[in-house]
Amino acid sequence: MSASQGSAGSGVLVLAATPIGDARDASTRLLAELAGADVIAAEDTRRLRRLCAATDVHPSGRVVSHHEHNERDRIPELLDALAGGARVLVITDAGMPSVSDPGFRLTAAAIQAGFRVTCVPGPSAVLAALALSGLPVDRFCFEGFLPRRAGQRARALEALRGERRTMVFFEAPHRLERVLRDMADAFGPLRQAAVCRELTKTYEEVRRGPLAELTEWAAGQMRGEITLVLAGAAPYDMGAGSSGDPASASAADPLGVVRGLVDGGAQLKDACRQVAAATGASRRELYSAALAARDSGGHDRGAPDGNALGADEPDAGGPDGHTPDGDAPRGAAPE
Repeated sequence: MSASQGSAGSGVLVLAATPIGDARDASTRLLAELAGADVIAAEDTRRLRRLCAATDVHPSGRVVSHHEHNERDRIPELLDALAGGARVLVITDAGMPSVSDPGFRLTAAAIQAGFRVTCVPGPSAVLAALALSGLPVDRFCFEGFLPRRAGQRARALEALRGERRTMVFFEAPHRLERVLRDMADAFGPLRQAAVCRELTKTYEEVRRGPLAELTEWAAGQMRGEITLVLAGAAPYDMGAGSSGDPASASAADPLGVVRGLVDGGAQLKDACRQVAAATGASRRELYSAALAARDSGGHDRGAPDGNALGADEPDAGGPDGHTPDGDAPRGAAPE
């Protein structure tokens, strides 16, 4: 028997997407569910009232709160309602329940209990941002919110360094600059991204460009809901006529690209970081290999301003030499 058909009675759990900014995006199915559901489990009952007022809908069922702080305690009550044959509608403040919002635990519990679970598709900040980003969308992954602590965030980004799919993140406006700066450090300042702010609202704004440029733009006061889209690390090809830019780097010869960047005046640690971000290679291994090549005489071409391989020492991980949470001692090769 299909889990979508259910076996525990006639109760149905309905997960419904709500507008992410413009009430006019509410679907006719959503309005019908709001009007006819026996129980509406809303993340914020005040926002539910505003949505109903904007769409001229008058719910006939019981309204209860259902948010991250009470979701576990609310599940037994909602399962009882389903057991009694109720149609239980779950909505969040914006978008689809369970996607970085309450709903997953209740959905899992309802499926486990054998109830039918269905959904009402609709607005999605993730899909809207992907469409507007101008970045490849044939393959993507959603990473939600990054950790708030600097050290944990750096480790999370490091784990994504070789991710080739386009990545989507949610972020708070007051942390945007710091997150973009951390991303530039992890993936290189040239990695392309798009910052989508206030999607579907009056002051919607989409800024596209390399991480270094977006970091500068985000400095100062930032407001609104933010969805961040980041290009993945693609398999690059150093074909004939390649410029040596990490954006055209080959995974087959990342060290050669590092050498080209250093010859062009880049600091070794910066070249290793950019090529590692572009190819998914280990930054630490690139740095060690570059030093070994210098010591063995494998790269004897000089570089201006003391930038020959090995002429500079790696910093401790951050732009000011500070190591978040002691992840790497000063003087250690970057990862």
